[in-house]
Amino acid sequence: MAPKLAVLAVLASLLGAVSCELTISLYAGYGFPPPNPNQPFKLPPASPPKNPRPDLKVGYYAAKKCPQAEEIVKRAVEKATPGEKAGLIRLFFHDCFVEGCDASVLLAGPETERTAFPNLSLRGFNIIEDAKAALEEECKGVVSCADIVAFAGRDASCSLSDGKINYDVPAGRYDGKVSRANDTFLNLPPPFGDLKLITDMFAAKGLDQTDMLALSGGHSIGRSACGSFSNRLQPDNSSTAMNRKLADQLNTTCTADSVNVPQDYKTPYALDHQYFKNVQEHNVLFTSDAVLLESPETKVLVDSFARDPFFLSGILPIGRNPWYDAFAKAMVKMGNWEVKNSTVGEIREFCGKVNEKTY
Repeated sequence: MAPKLAVLAVLASLLGAVSCELTISLYAGYGFPPPNPNQPFKLPPASPPKNPRPDLKVGYYAAKKCPQAEEIVKRAVEKATPGEKAGLIRLFFHDCFVEGCDASVLLAGPETERTAFPNLSLRGFNIIEDAKAALEEECKGVVSCADIVAFAGRDASCSLSDGKINYDVPAGRYDGKVSRANDTFLNLPPPFGDLKLITDMFAAKGLDQTDMLALSGGHSIGRSACGSFSNRLQPDNSSTAMNRKLADQLNTTCTADSVNVPQDYKTPYALDHQYFKNVQEHNVLFTSDAVLLESPETKVLVDSFARDPFFLSGILPIGRNPWYDAFAKAMVKMGNWEVKNSTVGEIREFCGKVNEKTY
């Protein structure tokens, strides 16, 4: 108990708590405090990307004498487990939302992003390191860790969606040299966020509400600790309340806050549009998922993304669910955020640490 209290005390100080009576709850390793109307959640400053037209190109490494770069990353991702693949998609999101898409989340060491509560459950670091090692053998000092994370996010999405999500990844990112644990709390959307908060936090990264909904579909895969949504398991008459049947099932399953459960209870290993059906039926874990029905604009998108294709004679699918393309578009758009260039970045030799020498 004492170690746990010590951790909570440190977390409270990091978040700038001003009251000794403030109760801190941990949300699935996110480390955010519960919502408090007297202490509005601090938003990151909304600003244009530092490089609004990043010099990224599809097929970038063909001109850099490393034409096999994307194939090498793909082979590493193919060896990953479904859980690791889900982790790679989340890794890309967590990287881009803090310091931009610069592999800052990969840097190891005290007080780095990797050590922050929101990132303690991240997976896929080993896949990125394996890909980097293979690339260093093939073309030393050419491929950035930031691009590997972007390629891996695409390849994992393709695999988990059974090929429904596939897109070209513009490349040419450099690796950042800054990684601060405290930055994660300011920049990563919390699971308890209401619609305005989540919308504003995505907007601060140059992503609109359609992008936000599309990327929220990433909750179709992966697992979450029961502590991240324990506040939603009690009877609730609000418009964002969890479906009572699911809540009762989770009350039985969640014997401790550390127990992990699938985020999508129907298709837990598929990156698909089932998530949006779950939103419609209030069968989602987080408040930030449930609030997607709270405005006419977002509800229209949820309904569109939840729609199954029509099957002619029960066999031939007619049409394509728009979410898959919207997700791909949002991933590319997110991947342009605050891209580093050679002036402020580098090509790391090892993804977990900045270079001791200059490439």
